[in-house]
Amino acid sequence: MSVKVLVVDDSGFFRHRITDLLSGDSRIEVVGSAQNGKEGVEQAKKLKPDLITMDVEMPQMNGIEAVRVIMRECPTNILMLSSLTHEGAQVTLQALEAGALDYLSKDMRAWMEHSASLEKQLRDKVVELGRSRHSKLRSSFISPFGSGDSKSKSMVFRPEAESKPSRPVPSTRTASSTPRPARPTDRSRTSSSLSLRERPAVSQLKSKSAQPETLKPTGHKPASKISVPSGCKIVVIGSSTGGPAALQQILTQLPANFPHPILLVQHMPKTFTSVFATRLDQQCKISVKEAEDGDRLIPGRALLAPGGHQMIIDPRSLDKIRIMPGDERLTYKPSVDVTYASAAKSYGNKVLGIILTGMGADGRDGAKMLRQQGATIWAQNEASCTIYGMPQAVVNAGLANEILDLTEFGPILSNRR
Repeated sequence: MSVKVLVVDDSGFFRHRITDLLSGDSRIEVVGSAQNGKEGVEQAKKLKPDLITMDVEMPQMNGIEAVRVIMRECPTNILMLSSLTHEGAQVTLQALEAGALDYLSKDMRAWMEHSASLEKQLRDKVVELGRSRHSKLRSSFISPFGSGDSKSKSMVFRPEAESKPSRPVPSTRTASSTPRPARPTDRSRTSSSLSLRERPAVSQLKSKSAQPETLKPTGHKPASKISVPSGCKIVVIGSSTGGPAALQQILTQLPANFPHPILLVQHMPKTFTSVFATRLDQQCKISVKEAEDGDRLIPGRALLAPGGHQMIIDPRSLDKIRIMPGDERLTYKPSVDVTYASAAKSYGNKVLGIILTGMGADGRDGAKMLRQQGATIWAQNEASCTIYGMPQAVVNAGLANEILDLTEFGPILSNRR
């Protein structure tokens, strides 16, 4: 059956453009349109679409308020359309808190130039999200933290007075706490001239995926019997569609003295990652920041890969990370595969890799490299995923040591049941 879509936008140009693009796909049927949030709510109740594309800034009722009403009165999967500005990122993340599942950039130039990549991205997102029943089976993104109607309960409006004290940055690491590089590197290179030979993921992942090696799946235990591996030195988490909600739910449960550094790879554009990191930092007991080249790996701190770039562990100094320009040969910038591969090379079996909700298969090849080094992989289960693509790719390849519900990650990582 085709995915039934309602288009909500106050711009006549965008209403017609979105409708034309979606109507050209046999998998999709546009069942209606609305010019503002209030009309969008009425049409959602009347037409009962599988998916709503929702603008943010509209008269009478804006997109965020419309999402909140829809999620309360007639829960429906919602794809936000937002500008790639700092303000656009802020309001889009508010919409995700209110219950929207994903977003797409509203770049006027790309929409007017009939960008083939934009058209494919729009159609694919609409189909995947329209076929997902996720939002119809639960209330909304913000449910673990509040209703979404009270500003005091939203991470958007967290008072500055509640901000955490700064964490001390250790000046050195002992030899026992930091594994040695697998092979020596040329120390004469400057930090800004990392060569492709030092980028473990690009060439290695291509060769690995060309001749896949099937690993036997491990037995999956009940959550009460699962714990962080005793030799763990670093946690690496990858996510995409639905990831902001999943990461918020997990990270807000970690104590300030969480004993491991965390690397986060969430598919997001640059403007969004900086805003998202700041918001997570305000909400979490651990420290969260958008990663910068040379940042230290510190227990109790999570580094979020910046949009448009790749994040790896520095092969010459394993307590630091490197941020590199996004490689055009890779679809995702940042890529879970790239960071997983770097962690496999640098930390081997001392890595706990976690793969969360998202479209596609990013993370599968990197997870294979981690497992070959003896590392541990946890995957989110289908029932709690917005989109099961990324975890499913890892699970189907026999790479997941454990499969967990979203609600189980935080308590297990925090060592509390």
